[in-house]
Amino acid sequence: MRPDDWHLIDDLPEFLARAGRFLRSRPALHTVPLTVTEALRTRGPAAYGDQPPWFGVLEHAGTVRAAYFRTPPYRLQVTPLTPEEADSLAAHLAGTGRPLPGVCGEAATAAALARAWQRRTGGTARPHERQRLYRLGTLTVPQPWPSGRARVAGKRDKRQLVRWYREFAEAVGEGAAPRAESWADARIAAGGLTLWEDADGSPLSMAGITPMVAGQIRVAPVYTPAPLRGRGYAGAVTAEVSRAARAAGADEVLLFTDLANPTSNALYQRIGYRPVADFAVYDFTA
Repeated sequence: MRPDDWHLIDDLPEFLARAGRFLRSRPALHTVPLTVTEALRTRGPAAYGDQPPWFGVLEHAGTVRAAYFRTPPYRLQVTPLTPEEADSLAAHLAGTGRPLPGVCGEAATAAALARAWQRRTGGTARPHERQRLYRLGTLTVPQPWPSGRARVAGKRDKRQLVRWYREFAEAVGEGAAPRAESWADARIAAGGLTLWEDADGSPLSMAGITPMVAGQIRVAPVYTPAPLRGRGYAGAVTAEVSRAARAAGADEVLLFTDLANPTSNALYQRIGYRPVADFAVYDFTA
């Protein structure tokens, strides 16, 4: 596999024309590129930040075998690779001269790319987070069921959602959450955010779902403010959006967890989520 087999693409329609069938061939493992490119398609190239996104594909003998993308300021996202493909991608990325703050991908792929990037550039790659991708099996209502009720968020909830999204981004190490307001607008318009609220209508927790692409919907984000945790609100609202995703016709309902958080991993498994694959996040320093 040669670096020249990778092709840098700056145009989303061209990327989807070349890689769309490949991405749809494995909807679960490709959930992030599927949902992010759908957001870029519907919300425009500034959906995630001021700088334009960029993409790439690995083509061999006329067939796409892998893909990557980056939406600055976020890290590179890459589909599963062999060690040889990871090494050729590191050489290709180094040759583009574009800044690369890190990578997120299937665990073995991310580790191989991090090692190859260090060899190719002399930079440093440090582990940032380990994640696990889950797929919903049989939905089980969590017990005990908390008091309150689920409600799809509307325009009147925007200020609350923006604040919680920023708090969520800070909690998971993503910083200032650029485009939080446009994110809330898009999710509200799509009916993609659900609140768990108490009897007087005060919001207690939230869970979102991405639009359905290639038959898959991903639950994200799930957030409960720190003073309200441990009372079952996150489990209840996650179960509710999972049920809604199934009712909408999704073949696969997915979510990611931080493997350093045993509470959330245990919770989602009680609801009925089963492991699919482990992912890893690395930070790069020049």
